[in-house]
Amino acid sequence: MADENKDTKTEEPSSKKITDTQEKGNFAQSREISSAFVLLASIISFSIAGRGVTEKVIKTWYSNLAEMGTTNLNISELFRLMTWNMQNFFLMIGPMLIPIMVAGVLSNVVQTGGLKFSLNPLKPKWSKLNPLKGFGRIFSKNSLVELFKSIFKISIVAFIAYQTISSHWDEIPILTGYGVGQLLFFMGEVMVEIMIKVLLVMIFLAVLDFSFQKFTYLENLRMTKQEVKDERKDTDGNPQIKQRIRSAQMDMMRRRMMSDVPDADVVITNPTHFSIAIKYDTDIDAAPIVVAKGQNDIALKIREIAKENNIPLVEDKPLARTLYKNVEVGQLIPASLYKAVAEILAYVFKLKGKTSL
Repeated sequence: MADENKDTKTEEPSSKKITDTQEKGNFAQSREISSAFVLLASIISFSIAGRGVTEKVIKTWYSNLAEMGTTNLNISELFRLMTWNMQNFFLMIGPMLIPIMVAGVLSNVVQTGGLKFSLNPLKPKWSKLNPLKGFGRIFSKNSLVELFKSIFKISIVAFIAYQTISSHWDEIPILTGYGVGQLLFFMGEVMVEIMIKVLLVMIFLAVLDFSFQKFTYLENLRMTKQEVKDERKDTDGNPQIKQRIRSAQMDMMRRRMMSDVPDADVVITNPTHFSIAIKYDTDIDAAPIVVAKGQNDIALKIREIAKENNIPLVEDKPLARTLYKNVEVGQLIPASLYKAVAEILAYVFKLKGKTSL
């Protein structure tokens, strides 16, 4: 059944589905990238602060050992020593841990494309309490892949550690004459060398794993054709509702247009199919303006309003048809039609006794 459902998901996930999924706290993430970032920060921290931390550790040991013979280990003194040692520990380790924690956060920011928060993963999911489903998750494909990766990483780290230590095997007998500080410095250098080699392998694994996680993530979000249709309907809205909205908008525009007809100077007609109301204020407008236009019933309504307001009706079939097709309401008359319109306005203005154009 699951295979059949998967076969029907032939469509790529939409941007809306990806966004909705990410808002729920689900992203294409790779643990290997986080591990690589943390390991890189650890190497940098150890390289910069490792020697100083080692020296502070040695001084702390010496100080504790020096006080052993003179310290009365009662409860208060023991508490003081523990507090002092803990403070020194945090002062030594803290500067090294801060870059590592920042690297861990930065690795997630890089993968998610910014700081994104979601409380959805914190919500209790009672389905996870189902032992059958839990058993299925343990032996799922993803769990087996993660198990294989973990075994592979442990093997790689063990192999690199063995090879690195083997390369320094001849130096180990010499260490018997070293002090504690020198031993710690030697161990630190070997450890950083191992970490650098492991980091190179981790970067390679991180690239492969993130590509696999991205592919799996998008594969799981694939949609059926019906889901695409339903989402488009939800996004664009119901066609009937959209039609009603458009009709309401057209009615509002029509009423606004009709309210401007009484201010027109002339209405050019077809005479029955088209009506174009034109206004020209020589003190304000650079050219005549179409304040209303219509066809059939609307054209008839424009003519009725014009008659009620004593606005001249001028019949010019070619001009009326051209104006209706090429000039929108609120637009100036184009230069190509200005001469024909100007002649009509000059005639109208002469009838009304206005100043000519």
